[in-house]
Amino acid sequence: MSDSGLTPLRHQEIVIDLTSPFVVLGTLVGDEGPYLVLEDADVHDLRDSTTTREQYVVQARRHGIQANRKCTRLRKEEVVCIAKLEDVIA
Repeated sequence: MSDSGLTPLRHQEIVIDLTSPFVVLGTLVGDEGPYLVLEDADVHDLRDSTTTREQYVVQARRHGIQANRKCTRLRKEEVVCIAKLEDVIA
């Protein structure tokens, strides 16, 4: 994942699907080597919820991101998909 490919997503609210049972929502602020840096992030473990990944993301689109981290770093190698939250069809 190149830095130039992330440029349109910088300072945007995004959704990141990971290979693990986590989904992360937040504002992309940086790209530090093997990590993506997000602020005001919601790191959500889907095992702690009865909702599906898609249901959780649609709820965030409708009601906003419920941040539980001021800043977090995610390993790029764990990323399956990145999209703007505004591109989620609710």
